[in-house]
Amino acid sequence: MQNARDVLTPDALGMLQTIASTGSFAAAARALGMVPSALSYRVRQIEEALDVLLYDRSSRQARPTEAGTELLREGSRLLADLAAVANRVKRVATGWESQLTIAVDSIIAKATVMELCARFLALQPPTRIKLRDETLSGTLEALTSGQADLAIGVAEVYLQDGLAGQPLGEVSFVYAVAPHHPLAEATAPLTDDDVRQHRAVAVADTITRGGGVSIGLLGGQDVFTVATMQAKLDAQLRGLGSGYVPESMARPYIESGRLVVKPMAQPQRVVPVHYAWRRTAKEGQGRALQWWLGQLAQPATRAALLERHQGV
Repeated sequence: MQNARDVLTPDALGMLQTIASTGSFAAAARALGMVPSALSYRVRQIEEALDVLLYDRSSRQARPTEAGTELLREGSRLLADLAAVANRVKRVATGWESQLTIAVDSIIAKATVMELCARFLALQPPTRIKLRDETLSGTLEALTSGQADLAIGVAEVYLQDGLAGQPLGEVSFVYAVAPHHPLAEATAPLTDDDVRQHRAVAVADTITRGGGVSIGLLGGQDVFTVATMQAKLDAQLRGLGSGYVPESMARPYIESGRLVVKPMAQPQRVVPVHYAWRRTAKEGQGRALQWWLGQLAQPATRAALLERHQGV
């Protein structure tokens, strides 16, 4: 009789995943190009080696038992680990990462990010690019948790072990409302008491651990929460609330009269933002990350990421 090490091969784990995803032995056999009897035999071999029942065979559906569910869960992790090892080996051999994940804060000009992606992909590198939309604390968390390799638009960079960062620039915020909003007619600078009487539009922090942060909200104020800064801008254009928005994002709507900037009793908000990555010796950096860091080192690129929100 075979032991667990003999039967729990990557091929066998992939076969079990196919059964789970298709929902039946017959469908999995078709997907794998096998006859159903051969598939059933291989599953029985695994069950005998582990001395467990992996599937409930009392129905036509391939329903995993509790033991089967645990094997599928751990098998997925093992296959992911194997893929990560293969990716690291490839990176050592070629210098290119198999994938570069970039967390992009919602205050960053997406049109400019896409132009950078177009330039990078025109090089025809072996690296796939994955973009993550993040907001506030979630942008940095994506980097520190290992879900991203580069974060653009981090409000604060804590240079903890393994983290490096550089200034991207400053973002000026203005308090803006739609022309039909009740605050649009106010002439004196708005105080906290004036603002508290009206609904605020807030962007949800995408951090997954902890409570995240909220900016510009007052105690007791009604709040309408949206997912991105662009959605916040859209809500304020519709008069659904008021709040601070990046001046560069709001500029076309201010110039066309669709938003009205209100003077505030508080000083204007100017927020420094950064880009950050995990610290390694330069020779240990992948070529894709090096390319992006080279682009971000250019003043024109940094300015465009904060200012040029309109694009094709």
